[in-house]
Amino acid sequence: MDFYDMSQIAENTPAPALNIATDGDGRFDLSAHKGQKVVVYFYPKADTPGCTTEGLDFSALLDQFAAANTVVIGISRDKVAKLDRFKAKHDLKIILGSDEDGVVTEAWGVWILKKLYGREYMGIERATFLIDASGQIARIWHNVKVKGHADDVLKAAQAL
Repeated sequence: MDFYDMSQIAENTPAPALNIATDGDGRFDLSAHKGQKVVVYFYPKADTPGCTTEGLDFSALLDQFAAANTVVIGISRDKVAKLDRFKAKHDLKIILGSDEDGVVTEAWGVWILKKLYGREYMGIERATFLIDASGQIARIWHNVKVKGHADDVLKAAQAL
């Protein structure tokens, strides 16, 4: 696969390749969405409070994203079966991608060293990338706080 070093991922640069298994035994290939804007958001773990809220927030705005010619995919390292349960349990409308082997999260620079209660471990940074219709990264949000985030991303997508 054609992936970038995370230091090359920046606004106004081409988005890294993204071809990933999704809920419902599907696949999401970023290259198939040329001509559309795409929101790629990374979240740590399905069915946890913050990740559920984020998924619900993006799902609630999905019609408005669609009206702005924007596709939304949320990605974690959870297995597809867990994503299917997560989507059904919370009636999520967005696409959920499974990066079980970690290739995508590492390529996109969101697999990072985290600290909690003095313990260090590797995990997914909550981050969002807005990709324009030509495949360029238009906007990046790092260390996302969930409250109001989906609204901010929608406004940015509508403004493109």
